[in-house]
Amino acid sequence: MTVAVITGAASGIGAGLARHAASLGMDLVLADWDAAALQATAESLSTEVLAVPTDVRDEAAVQALAKAAYDKFGSVDLLFNNAGVLSSGLTWEIDSATWQRSLDINIGGVVNVIRAFVTRLIEADRPSRVINTSSMGGFLPSPFMAPYTATKFAIVAISEALAGELAAIGSGVRVSLIAPGAVKSAIMDEQAPAETSEFMTLMRDMTQANGLTPDEFAPLVFAAIERGEYWIMPQSEALDQGIRDRTEMILKREQPKSFLVDSDGEQDGR
Repeated sequence: MTVAVITGAASGIGAGLARHAASLGMDLVLADWDAAALQATAESLSTEVLAVPTDVRDEAAVQALAKAAYDKFGSVDLLFNNAGVLSSGLTWEIDSATWQRSLDINIGGVVNVIRAFVTRLIEADRPSRVINTSSMGGFLPSPFMAPYTATKFAIVAISEALAGELAAIGSGVRVSLIAPGAVKSAIMDEQAPAETSEFMTLMRDMTQANGLTPDEFAPLVFAAIERGEYWIMPQSEALDQGIRDRTEMILKREQPKSFLVDSDGEQDGR
């Protein structure tokens, strides 16, 4: 029986991954800071589920999550490092607490999960996979969301470093990186300051119009895992051309163009 651990599992992409994993008959360990929503998600699934309320910023809590997972099931096959938050604002006006929260959850939480689980995965000496959730914003910086895009860039780097290190020691543990495009979830529901409220409304409207639901997105992720893929980017139409344009911009040493806004502050037609 495959055992999957999923952080940020109470809603959005995490809940979609949990529902699809359950449909495949996997045993699940679900973690989220929102205990009530986590329990509701767990109770909706028709498989063996261990729900562990966890704040991924708390290293001791994440270590306890790993212990609970192994005490319950004895092994872990898939580790979805998925918890994250999104805040908006002007980079120079976002307060230090908001910056720190993004750093602590989006980077620190991922590192805490890696530290708690990867040693155990290596010692088990069996095929397993760590799947870290970044974002389209981890490749294409956006104005008005600096904490989010900065931390998601970091997850791209951490994931590649981790994959290289595991390969260097000959481990059977593999790594995948999820880079979602627009997926309908509550991640953008945080109250935006006045300076960025119009931008965030536009982003939410675009997501509602063009995004996948978590239940549409999750099967694409699992299919990519089944194929053994590192780069899990199911919405390639939203990402590939942007990566090409950004790479060309860097190679030509051009002034940056960010998502929706060019270097002169004008609306980008893309």
